[in-house]
Amino acid sequence: MSDQLVIDTPRLDESTGARPTPRPVRRRFSPSRWGGRASVAVSGVVVLLVIGWAAVPSLFASGDPLTGTPRDKLQPPSTSHWFGTDNIGRDVYTRVVHGSQLSLSATLLAVGLALVVGSLIGLLAGAIGGAVDALLMRIVDVLLSIPLLLMSLALVTALGFGTVNVAIAVGVTMVASFARVMRSEVLRVRRAPYVEAAFAVGSRWPRVLVQHILRNACAPVIGLAAVQFGLAVLAVSALSFLGYGAKPPTPEWGSLVSEGRNYLATAWWLTTVPGLVIVAVVLSAHRLGHAVGERRS
Repeated sequence: MSDQLVIDTPRLDESTGARPTPRPVRRRFSPSRWGGRASVAVSGVVVLLVIGWAAVPSLFASGDPLTGTPRDKLQPPSTSHWFGTDNIGRDVYTRVVHGSQLSLSATLLAVGLALVVGSLIGLLAGAIGGAVDALLMRIVDVLLSIPLLLMSLALVTALGFGTVNVAIAVGVTMVASFARVMRSEVLRVRRAPYVEAAFAVGSRWPRVLVQHILRNACAPVIGLAAVQFGLAVLAVSALSFLGYGAKPPTPEWGSLVSEGRNYLATAWWLTTVPGLVIVAVVLSAHRLGHAVGERRS
């Protein structure tokens, strides 16, 4: 049920002819509205927590993520080891916290690369038009026709292993989405009256492009970046799971899930807990991205 305003229309007093004081406006309770706010708040807390892990991991987990105590190996989650321990006694919570540095840095690099390159392509295609628009959009169509993971695998195989190469591979695969959104917004904004007025007063094309068109077309692209952040986390973790990321024993979220596969029957927490962290971050980023889009609509 959407929010509805209930207003009592004031009537004239028959004796004095004066209009009485209007009653206060009552707003009906909407469960969906409050549920949406709660989900956005929870998503924000999850994202802020993970960013804190990546920024200052030693503040949240002061232990060493690379060494462990063999006598404590394969212990289930407890008060002393929140996420349990792995096959050589390393604390899984500590490895998840410290692994967020590489995973999130690769994600931010991928989204930043896609945002800059894709926005530039969309801006040029929408502003210039003609043969340039047709050529750039055909390239974008080709990129959109190839599955994200398949293209990422092909690119990271050509570039080589490593976190930076994984980020570049994932970023290239997301360029097309940003280019499409930016082009559509540029085509919409360039027909606005204030753009025509800027040309009428003698403003040059580069100035109009930056100060008027780009400035008013970038908001939906930034909202898309929040949504793509979750997809980038999933893609980076998938490539890390397949062994294309940092070399062991350096922790990454995807490699942590991969390392626990051999102990899935006896130590479920080695794969389940890092996997749940990835799921929580992906869903939270998607929710925040959609919240930004809903606020603008």
